Amino acid sequence: MSFSRFLQSPIFILAGFALLSACGANRDSQPAEAGLEATAEAFDPSPVIKPNEPPLDTTHPNSVQPETTLTIRGKGDVTGRPDLAILTLGVEQSATTAGDAMALNREAMNGVFESLKARGIEDRDMQTSNFSLQPVYDYSRRDDGQGPRLTGYRAANSLTVRIRDLNALGETMDSLIQAGGNTFSGLRFAMSDPREARNEARRKAIRDAISKAELYAVEAGYTVARIVTLSEISADSGPRPITAMARSLERSEPTPIASGEVQYDVEVKVEFELRK
Repeated sequence: MSFSRFLQSPIFILAGFALLSACGANRDSQPAEAGLEATAEAFDPSPVIKPNEPPLDTTHPNSVQPETTLTIRGKGDVTGRPDLAILTLGVEQSATTAGDAMALNREAMNGVFESLKARGIEDRDMQTSNFSLQPVYDYSRRDDGQGPRLTGYRAANSLTVRIRDLNALGETMDSLIQAGGNTFSGLRFAMSDPREARNEARRKAIRDAISKAELYAVEAGYTVARIVTLSEISADSGPRPITAMARSLERSEPTPIASGEVQYDVEVKVEFELRK
């Protein structure tokens, strides 16, 4: 029998099927699930959390950490003696024409500037704060149907002045009136360098917030762990209310002025994390 006929014979075909069946039996003797589990354990990077055990610590930025927070506002204030006065004064003049009103105002305002310079006020401490020229009407004839009547013009010039010698403040005001100033619309006091006062107010504000947070934490059975957010709400300053009465210029005493104290206030908003 030739070799090609042997390959096609029933005996060779049956022998081949028997050999393939034996190989398949040996391969199926090992469970496929065991191989898959081994592969998954080899490449799975996530930790295995078993039932009834606490969760693992994580520092992943997307992890959700339950927090108990407390938001507190703290306030701080500092008072001190001022060393600077800020005075708003001016000249107001009226005339039948705009030119005459401006001329009168200019003459009086020049006298005010000369008086300030004579008392040692520097140019950097003087600043024009307002200037206006307005018509003046007489409204008393409105009932007869003729309407308001133009009677003249009013020129006004205001100046803001910083006065650093508080002991001579009353005398300075009197001299300004004598020089032609006839309007005083504002007087307040301040510190020439308030930075340290404001910083001390900030220290008091944060200490106030921390003290309040610790009180709340103790009463609630917690401890203050850390500050989550901190922001400054306001840092304002303002003088205490002052009333000064001007005396008659015929008397020898200068106008009495009480400088009192100035106060700087700071308020902060702080969010704390509380822990058991």
